[in-house]
Amino acid sequence: MENSQVNGFEFSVKQGEPALVPPVEETEKGLYFLSNLDQNIATIVQTVYCFKEEGKGNERAAEVMKEALAKVLVHYYPLAGRLTISAEGKLIVNCSGEGAVFVEADTDCTMEMIGDITKPDPVTLGKLVYNIPGAKNILEIPPLVAQVTRFKCGGFVLGLSMNHCMFDGLGAMEFVNSWGETAMGLPLSVPPFLDRSLLKARNPPKIEFPHHEFAEMKDISDTFNLYQEEMLYRSFCFDSEKLEKLKTKAMKDGELDRCTTFEALSAFVWRARTEALNLRPDQEAKLLLTVDGRSRFNPPLPKGYFGNGIVLTNSLCSVGEILEKPLSFTVGLVKKAVSMVTDSSMRSAIDYFEVTRVRPSLTATPLISTWSRLSFRTTDFGWGEPLHSGPVALPEKEVILFLSHGKERKRINVMLGLPASAMPVFAELMHI
Repeated sequence: MENSQVNGFEFSVKQGEPALVPPVEETEKGLYFLSNLDQNIATIVQTVYCFKEEGKGNERAAEVMKEALAKVLVHYYPLAGRLTISAEGKLIVNCSGEGAVFVEADTDCTMEMIGDITKPDPVTLGKLVYNIPGAKNILEIPPLVAQVTRFKCGGFVLGLSMNHCMFDGLGAMEFVNSWGETAMGLPLSVPPFLDRSLLKARNPPKIEFPHHEFAEMKDISDTFNLYQEEMLYRSFCFDSEKLEKLKTKAMKDGELDRCTTFEALSAFVWRARTEALNLRPDQEAKLLLTVDGRSRFNPPLPKGYFGNGIVLTNSLCSVGEILEKPLSFTVGLVKKAVSMVTDSSMRSAIDYFEVTRVRPSLTATPLISTWSRLSFRTTDFGWGEPLHSGPVALPEKEVILFLSHGKERKRINVMLGLPASAMPVFAELMHI
């Protein structure tokens, strides 16, 4: 039994015994290769999908989803395996066919009673996902763990815990949508492309770029001390009007011909965060950005690619430059970082990891990841599209998430954490 105080009442979730759900048919066994892009993002990501009763009870929801999971795992059989370490010291999947972990749960309240479930909240939403008891590292956590929680109102929540090394946001979305199609007896609209050898390191490896994104920041004692404080986590909503104002502000001085919403918002948030932390002007500031590289590879990765197609790029300059120069300067840095993501640079990053085994450092370094274009809301298991969907919490404390918000998905929620002393200043700077 898990309990949590929410809105002044006791929110209780009673979890049943976890069960293993193997593929319903015999699948390929043995070791399954993970690319070096997969190695860089070996972290657990937890998400929830909230479904309301639509003239159809939820009594069989867990049963239907469990049966469908066994069927869809035939196509996505690596998710039924277990992570291990290869002879080369890298993560690899042992396709043992053990199965995903599946848990049924019940709660004594309605969805409305647990408050705003559109914002990440590890305390409240964390009750709706199952955590493997006693797990000390990611090797002890199956790649896929699912919990279906039934509510008094007739609705239910699917809570997923998945390892990012198995797929990026697009791959995860395609898997969940395939699971939903299977539950409704439909063929997969986007079957998974399982061969990850497309992103193997070259032989011999060829490193062509400096790859600052893998380097530790210099002289960050000021920032490190700040992060000994209590962390506060907040969301900031930008509607379409505010986003247009931001882009206009970025191009006001004529230095930029155009900029995307992502570039303007990333630069604006980076600038505000840097100012809120009150760092020395001569200190270095670095921003990491996730970029979808699927279409940037030559040839592009095939449709349905089951794996990580996202890559990291970065901007690096002094705190003084960010704060003293106009917003167009910071947007220009972001634009340059995004433009550096090419087939050549991505394959160089793959080779860099092959030689060094060095993962990108998030020490005092923000990483912006945008989920605003992921259509998780289209998932349908037979009960209609989810009322809400999104992450339970930030994957890491330095990650900044851009989440789509609202029925038409034209608003963006910026979710991030900052030391308690810096958050009030940051919140003030968010006003446009």
